[in-house]
Amino acid sequence: MSDDATDPATEAFLAHRNLLFTVAYEILGSAADAEDVLQETWLRWVKADQGQVRDQRAYLVRITTRQALNRLRTMKRRREAYVGTWLPEPLLTAPDVAEDVELAESVSMALMLVLETLSPTERAVFVLREVFDIDYDEIAAAVDKSPAAVRQIAHRARRHVESRRPRRLVSSSQGQAVLKSFQHAIETGDPQTLLEVLAPEVVLMSDGGGVKHAALRPVTGAERVARMFAGGIGKLKGTLTAEPTVVNGNPALLVRLDGDIDGVMAIHVEDARITSLYYVRNPEKLSHVASATPLTLR
Repeated sequence: MSDDATDPATEAFLAHRNLLFTVAYEILGSAADAEDVLQETWLRWVKADQGQVRDQRAYLVRITTRQALNRLRTMKRRREAYVGTWLPEPLLTAPDVAEDVELAESVSMALMLVLETLSPTERAVFVLREVFDIDYDEIAAAVDKSPAAVRQIAHRARRHVESRRPRRLVSSSQGQAVLKSFQHAIETGDPQTLLEVLAPEVVLMSDGGGVKHAALRPVTGAERVARMFAGGIGKLKGTLTAEPTVVNGNPALLVRLDGDIDGVMAIHVEDARITSLYYVRNPEKLSHVASATPLTLR
């Protein structure tokens, strides 16, 4: 990318970069792949006849969406061979993301997993329309469909997501309070404290990518999850610490073993208890967290 800040093409791209990254990330669930898509978008953008571009934002979103869809169709095949549970790549996010309730939900681990159940085109249409309120005509140009077809796809995707969308019933402060109790339980290995903060039907999903130890299937039930944590912590050779942070706009713990990042544990809270745990340990998915630079997504 050019370093010339006076170049109009560069200025336009940088002005919309956060938006483009978020579009690509929500379609792909991978920050690394989203960055690759942005690079591909940039290469196409600088080759475009800028004088013929009437709406720079719409043009850039169109390129980004098309490149993300191409990559997603390839990634779908890779994920079929993934070892164990696949979870989205976690992102350290800036405070303004958590304050934007709709944006925080759209990038949450819980909703990102729901988006995984959509077809690539449904996912792109849902993200563009429901998250960014982009006009149907613009979406149609991005996904190479007619506006009428896009409306039907949007309706189908919205209905699909609504039937699976997790409830969000707690404030940010309540979520942080639950996280603090969970942090204490993890660091002390106290199973009783852990049981008090977990909902009876809690589900733990862990992603080691075949590189780090992780449950290959979701673990359901407070007692089973508590036993798994207590047993795992008891076997550790080293000092485990858990640092509160904000990942994908929601409360999470940055887990370290002897100071080195071991993983990220995001939580979903309902009625003051944790109903879902998402533990990402795959080292390939922790680079953005390790960078310690919170992202602004719009």
